[in-house]
Amino acid sequence: MKKIFSAVAMVFFLGSTFAQKADITNKEGSSYKFTKEVHLDATPVQSQGWTGTCWSFSALSFFETELKRTGKTMPILSEMFIVYQAYLGKAEKYYRTDGNTNFDEGGAFHDIPWVISRFGIVPESAYKGINYDSEKHTHAELSAVLKGAMKGLLEARDEMGDGDVMTNAWMPALRGILNSYLGFIPEDVKDMKFKVDGKEYNPISYRDELGLNMDDYISLTSFSNHPFNQECQLAIADNWAWGSSYNVPLEDLWGAAEYALREGYSFAWGADVSEDYFSFRSGLAIVPKDESTIFVSGKSNKNFSDAGAEKKASCFMEPGEELEITQELRQKGYDGKQTTDDHGMHAVGLYKDQNGTKYLLIKNSWGTSYNDCDGYFYASEAYFKYKTINIYLHKDGLSKEMKKKLNIQ
Repeated sequence: MKKIFSAVAMVFFLGSTFAQKADITNKEGSSYKFTKEVHLDATPVQSQGWTGTCWSFSALSFFETELKRTGKTMPILSEMFIVYQAYLGKAEKYYRTDGNTNFDEGGAFHDIPWVISRFGIVPESAYKGINYDSEKHTHAELSAVLKGAMKGLLEARDEMGDGDVMTNAWMPALRGILNSYLGFIPEDVKDMKFKVDGKEYNPISYRDELGLNMDDYISLTSFSNHPFNQECQLAIADNWAWGSSYNVPLEDLWGAAEYALREGYSFAWGADVSEDYFSFRSGLAIVPKDESTIFVSGKSNKNFSDAGAEKKASCFMEPGEELEITQELRQKGYDGKQTTDDHGMHAVGLYKDQNGTKYLLIKNSWGTSYNDCDGYFYASEAYFKYKTINIYLHKDGLSKEMKKKLNIQ
């Protein structure tokens, strides 16, 4: 029991250390000065390693904070349990659409309720998801083997004669691959037993113990190629589950984000992080009016989990004027594929700099060693408005006016 209480205490300590710094800035030597307006508790920053599973890390971090908001402790939930089950869901969709949906490491926030409502959830202590010789998650080989298996399956189906029928053996074969790389999970998840605080659970009973209702969570977005104040499906490859989002005007999207944080609701944030003016190493995501001075050295890996290329510019060391973001400019970036679905993160705070510019405090999943912000960074209001794909939050984090506008009960 002592160990459990110590672990819980450490979670709260690590989650609040960032907010306790006297002089808050983005980088050593920077003249940015941030003032806290809202800072919500979160579990310690983790590393997604060499994987494209940011969507699982960020969404589960969000749900861990949700547990704190509802009066429970904040366990570290198993990202790879979600990844395992989501791969099976993606595989079936890929098979039934003749290979015309995405089957890769990427995912979306909708994947988490898709898994939890069907298969439950487990703490990371019960399923770490590394069944190979590595301390970090690394999925390049796993992804290649899984995609090869699905490619071969569809090719075999195409070559079958008129009287031949596909067997049902391919799904257990896919499970075998996942079991080999991530660790065994029984087909009936109720047979997966583990203990928390001395009490035995399975993924379903543990989900029920946590008490989170997946139907209470919604996605918001803002793109003018869909009608506003109605539901839409974001046409992004990782939205394989075809989850819906409420499409709202840009000012309402920012307003909803700020309102939620001020009311004690964090949110998961999907955004483009490929821009030169996104610098995790400098702890900033901004939209400088003049970006020509930014010097980029090196390259990012495909999942940006190495913190991306090194970027140097005065705008990362001293606040300056940012570009004014309109609905039209935002849409132009999206239509022209300059704004893409790159990364999932967790928004846990609201800050201002010395000029009154608002920033979200963002918890990332690239570990704590790449910047001076303990693995967090600051995203300006302009960056949020320009590069957000969607946010995912509890419906009660919306104002009464927003709920009425969207017809959310």
